[in-house]
Amino acid sequence: MSLNPRLIFRWTAFLLAGGYCIRMLIFGGWDEIGGPFRFLTVWALFFSFFAFSRMMAIEEGRSARRWDGFVCMTAVINTMVVFLYWRLFFADPTSVTPDGELAAWHLEIYLHLLGPMLQVIDTIFIHRSYRRLSAALAWLFGVIALYVLMAELVFQPLNTSPSGTVTSGLPYPFLNNLALADRAVFYASNFATAIALLLVYAAIAWGFRRRFPAQATL
Repeated sequence: MSLNPRLIFRWTAFLLAGGYCIRMLIFGGWDEIGGPFRFLTVWALFFSFFAFSRMMAIEEGRSARRWDGFVCMTAVINTMVVFLYWRLFFADPTSVTPDGELAAWHLEIYLHLLGPMLQVIDTIFIHRSYRRLSAALAWLFGVIALYVLMAELVFQPLNTSPSGTVTSGLPYPFLNNLALADRAVFYASNFATAIALLLVYAAIAWGFRRRFPAQATL
């Protein structure tokens, strides 16, 4: 019996995401309102777990629903997490971590490199998504808007740390050093980045489907 590389890939991605979700729920820290769910990284992790579970259902013939918009949004959010985290960390480690130190190395590598990479590989080269960009845009707008609203209207008023020169309670330390207008610019610029990433991935996916049309469907 020959091994199915796609099945192995998806089982591996699914089990890794599930394992880190469980770890996050247990060890993620619940000392502040929202616990680990204050961080976009954790939203991306759980989105990935759900997306991989749907890909497994398709791979095993248990579902025909593709979830194209959701999986595209998940790949983009994960990529944003990678770019934002490492850019901010290398500029000033204390801007994204409480003490400027990385957590367990395997956790950082998975959350901010390996996990997002697996998600992007699946959406472009295996699932062959990015066919319905309107659905992906709707998901992106909804998720980013919800996260911003939660950060500004729930986490910031109810939490006391981290604290900054302007406010306190916002999930990432650097946000607490920005005035509301500056935070609005930051949020808007990142939404624009998300749209740009979506278009880049859509172009790559289109080119891949054109180059390998025989595998364009599952």
